[in-house]
Amino acid sequence: MEIKILGGNSNRKLLFGICEELGIEPAKHTVSRFSDGEIFVQIEESVRGDDVFIVQSTNPPAENILELLLLADAARRASAARITAVIPYFGYARQDRKDKPRVPISAKLVAKLIESSGFDRVLTVDLHADQIQGFFDVPVDNLYATPIFKKYLFSENPAGLDPEKWIIVSPDVGGIKRARAIAEKLWNLPIALVDKRRPKPNVAEVVRVIGEVEGKNVLLIDDIIDTATTIANAARALKDAGAGKIIIMATHGLFSGNALEKLEDAPVEKVVITNTINRDRGTLPDKVIILDISELLAEAIERIHKGGSVSQLFL
Repeated sequence: MEIKILGGNSNRKLLFGICEELGIEPAKHTVSRFSDGEIFVQIEESVRGDDVFIVQSTNPPAENILELLLLADAARRASAARITAVIPYFGYARQDRKDKPRVPISAKLVAKLIESSGFDRVLTVDLHADQIQGFFDVPVDNLYATPIFKKYLFSENPAGLDPEKWIIVSPDVGGIKRARAIAEKLWNLPIALVDKRRPKPNVAEVVRVIGEVEGKNVLLIDDIIDTATTIANAARALKDAGAGKIIIMATHGLFSGNALEKLEDAPVEKVVITNTINRDRGTLPDKVIILDISELLAEAIERIHKGGSVSQLFL
C-alpha cells in the first residue's frame, strides 16, 4: 500500500513541503473551477488500494471545506484503501458549543460532513478545543506545534530560557491549560494569565494580569490570532504591569481585518506563527516569523502509514 498525497488550494506550499519531507511527489490531481464557479476535482492517477492523505486547511472561504470533501469522495470512489484528512487548521472550531439561543454547533456539523465524505482518520494541529475530537467517530490525531516553537526558541537561546527571567502568559482563561502544558515542555517556565471580558464576538476588554510579570520577559501563547484584538490588548496590559520583552507565539495566523496593523502597533518584539494557513511573506510586518510545520506533519503521516505511534509527537 503506497502513500498518495493530494491537496486542495488552501495551502499548496504546505502540501509540497510535506511531500518534500516524505521524499515523494504529490499524486497527480486537479482542483479547479467551472466557469460558473463550481469546483471540479479529478484524481489523474490510480489510487486503488493506496493510503491516501488529503492536505487541506478549512479556513474561509467555505470552498476550502468543499474541496476537501470532494477530494475524499473522488478517492473513495477510486477505491483507495484508506483516506486520511490532514487539516493543519480546522476551521469553525471556535463554534464548539451552544452558548447562545438559536445558534449552530458548527464544529460538530463540519466534523460530521468530513466523516460522512469517506475519511477514515483525521490529522490536525492545535484544535481550538480538545473536545472536538469527540465530535468524530473516526480516530483523530491532534498534533501540537510546541516542538516547532521549542526548536525555534532553542536556536535563539541555546542554553534554554531562564525561569527567573522568562514567563509564559495565556491571553485569556480559556488558554491556561495550553499555557501550562507548554510551560512544562519549555524549561518548566512559570505561568500567568490575562483576565479579560468579551462583551461581544471579536471584541475583548482586558481586565487585569494575574501573576508576577514585572521585570520578566514574556512568551504570550495562543492557538489562533484572528483579529489580534485579544493578543494586542494582552501585550499592552503586560507592558503596563512591568513586563520586559514580549514574544507572541500562536499556531494559526488568520490575521483578519486590520489584525496586522494591531500587531505592528502592539508592544511586542516578535510574532511567531506556523504555516498551517498560507501567508504571503511579502504582506507581513518584519516582526512576524513563520515557522514551517511540514516536517512534523510528514512525520505523523509516515507513522500513520506504517502503523507507528503518533502519540510520541504529542505534548
